[in-house]
Amino acid sequence: MTAYDTLFRGVLARVDPERAHHLGFRAIRLGRGAVRTVVRVPASPVEAMGLSFPNPLGLAAGFDKNAVGIDAVAALGFGFVEVGTVTALPQPGNPRPRLFRLPEDHAIVNRMGFNNDGAEEVARRLARRARRLDRRDRRARVNLHDNLGRRARPVLGINIGKSKVVPEDDERAVLDDYAAGARRLAPYADYLVVNVSSPNTPGLRSLQAVERLAPLVDEVRRVADDAANRPVPLCVKIAPDLADEDVVAVAELARDRGLEGLSATTTTDSRHGRRTSAAAIEAAGAGGLSGPVLRQRSIEVLRLLRSHDPVITLIAVGGVSSAHDVRERMTAGATLVQAYTGFVYGGPLWPRRVVKGLVSPGQAG
Repeated sequence: MTAYDTLFRGVLARVDPERAHHLGFRAIRLGRGAVRTVVRVPASPVEAMGLSFPNPLGLAAGFDKNAVGIDAVAALGFGFVEVGTVTALPQPGNPRPRLFRLPEDHAIVNRMGFNNDGAEEVARRLARRARRLDRRDRRARVNLHDNLGRRARPVLGINIGKSKVVPEDDERAVLDDYAAGARRLAPYADYLVVNVSSPNTPGLRSLQAVERLAPLVDEVRRVADDAANRPVPLCVKIAPDLADEDVVAVAELARDRGLEGLSATTTTDSRHGRRTSAAAIEAAGAGGLSGPVLRQRSIEVLRLLRSHDPVITLIAVGGVSSAHDVRERMTAGATLVQAYTGFVYGGPLWPRRVVKGLVSPGQAG
């Protein structure tokens, strides 16, 4: 058991989940140098969206909202990291408490509300990181024995959402808000994700309707490519609570608009079929539910999307807890797979175990 495992099990699990998250994430960042030497696991790279991913397992948005620990979490074994959700304007999110564990279901309920530092501050942070990595790479060219310097940079996705103060029924304001975030962040993104699926920003899911989504992705595409001075792969993240016909409509829009990817799915509003007591669920209150309880619907949405487009990159997320789950998603049509809740419950060695399990199916995930 590592020092972080002891901290997580002995301390973090007994404190408020949001505080535990910050303490655990800080421990990962502080322990970055120690873990880097033990997580190099052979894996088959995945080519998608014009990018090369070291392995198909990624960290979903929500864990590193403000891009403060990209390289630290990547060093745990993830093939890519998606930060955010970042909004154009900084915002505190919803009142606390807003994060709850449902241990019987290995699930989490959150109503965070896109709490983040805002696109301008996150962009400044990413610019500092880019300069630091550039200096590292220059040192590596001088010292060919510097294995750290020769490490490839992790693939970075940036997830953008709507600022809460922007009315969802004001189309021009919504377009301008997403465009402002894309303009600031696209230069640092390997790919961008337009998040229109969180249940915790009032009215956000209405943007999944194709008549609202089409002009939105067109605007983000135009602004992002111009800001980055290159084509930036663009994805849309959708909810598991969409009806099948709406999933199909999004798939057709993605194909018609030439989107590089779709991410399916985010958290659910549903509370059906849970082992957790009704009293505990009621105590947690409103918010998006994540964890293994999402598995069935997420796979259904994934298969539906793949059946309508055999080419587009599909990022599967929702209910991923093991290497078996990753293989199951890829068999169902996923190109890449992300996790969040599985990582929270599995601890810092979890990514390494999962990637090992993909290489050697007998390895526990």
